Amino acid sequence: MKHTILWGMAVALALTLLTANTEKAFDYKLSPKKVSTNLWCFFGAIEKPTKENAGNMVNTCYVKTKDGYLVLDTGPSYQYALQAYNVMSKIEKLPVKYVINTHEHDDHWLGNNFYKKEFNATLIGPESINSEYQEGVPTRMHAILPKSAIKDTHIVKLDKTINKRFSLELGGEKFDIIPIEIKAHTDNDIIVYMPERKILFAGDLVMNGRITSGRDGSVMGQIKALEMMEKLAWDIMIPGHGFIVDKTAMDESKLYFKLLKSRVLEAIENDVEATEINEVVILKEFKDKAMYEILNPRNVSSAFDELEMLE
Repeated sequence: MKHTILWGMAVALALTLLTANTEKAFDYKLSPKKVSTNLWCFFGAIEKPTKENAGNMVNTCYVKTKDGYLVLDTGPSYQYALQAYNVMSKIEKLPVKYVINTHEHDDHWLGNNFYKKEFNATLIGPESINSEYQEGVPTRMHAILPKSAIKDTHIVKLDKTINKRFSLELGGEKFDIIPIEIKAHTDNDIIVYMPERKILFAGDLVMNGRITSGRDGSVMGQIKALEMMEKLAWDIMIPGHGFIVDKTAMDESKLYFKLLKSRVLEAIENDVEATEINEVVILKEFKDKAMYEILNPRNVSSAFDELEMLE
């Protein structure tokens, strides 16, 4: 009897382990939108990452060339990247030659290891991804996403880090990779410009339909970065989050940071204290935008700390 019970327990344990190892992957239900000739993007929800959306709140894009794909940002997990490629392979099954990450926030690059593993793609991005993250140390996405989404996700080093502007060509398409070189959304923001097609990939320097997160950024740097992008000749702009990609894509960001700067400076001139700043600077023009209640108070407080130091 004792042996029978032990045998039953062993079988149950084996079945549990087998089930855990064969757990069905989270279904991101990805559907690309054709934005322009040879350009498809997956547009994520304008909300925070949750177990329910598994980090599908970021914009990632594929540029198809004669020699393969170039991918802009790879999403929050290996499973996301795998599923994105599977969908794109139905459009045309091509290898991914290059991946470019626009900044260090992990919802934009944790899919890198899929492209490295499957295609040995050249991974390009900011140095901070290599210096601030390492395999075995969980990131924000590891803490938030369900196991069925984050499984198989590993941190791999970039092949090339960017500290000055350079260009690459792939299959007849030219890409200018441009570091911002000042603290803006982060310390290491990169934009990607296709001058012949007048397409600009702005990363999280531009968001629309939702409030930006300024936790690692600078109001003054954001304004300078937006001014820099405004000088480029573009007809299509892909934001890091949001759905607007036409000539109005950056209008919300420009207005938000302009008002944030001017109103916080006015409050400082009127001797408003840090503890009172969110009662005075409301930015009600953006109260109907996604993430307003969560992120706007933080942004106002961070702007106060930054701009107070300029006085």
